[in-house]
Amino acid sequence: MTASPELGTPQLASPDLLRSVFRQHAAGVAVITAQGEQPVGFTATSLNSVAAEPPLISFGVGSSSSSWPVIARAEHIGVHILGEHQHDLAATFARSGADRFAQPTSWRSGPEGVPVLDGVLAWLVCRIINRVPAGDHRIVIAEAVVGDPAGAGRPLLYHQGRFNALRD
Repeated sequence: MTASPELGTPQLASPDLLRSVFRQHAAGVAVITAQGEQPVGFTATSLNSVAAEPPLISFGVGSSSSSWPVIARAEHIGVHILGEHQHDLAATFARSGADRFAQPTSWRSGPEGVPVLDGVLAWLVCRIINRVPAGDHRIVIAEAVVGDPAGAGRPLLYHQGRFNALRD
């Protein structure tokens, strides 16, 4: 490899390189939920729209995460787009070992029994159609069944390892 003055010094691929590169990528923040014996959920920045017909989404989940055993068996999941006013909610669902559904988290049992968070910008309940192994994660592909896009506010973003608000 040769260095280019405009590009800096190339590094061989590694987990640290991937993390460093993706810290430069601003991503929307979502919370994924599912119902098992107890509700589970986690903060995700890997949410993607896959197709409009049929309406498909995807996200990644760590196979060692506390939510994975429930997601692995669930038929339906909830997808919640967080607003810039929801830094604390994003942090709660990102924190390992937290009781994510205790106060002050406000939620209800929604369609298909999926936990639906209150006050989000938008939410979907989706039927899982595939779980694809991908390294130490699984890529979940799901079809939207029902949702509500009518929440007010601006999106919460994740950049440089922090939750941020969108600036004009």
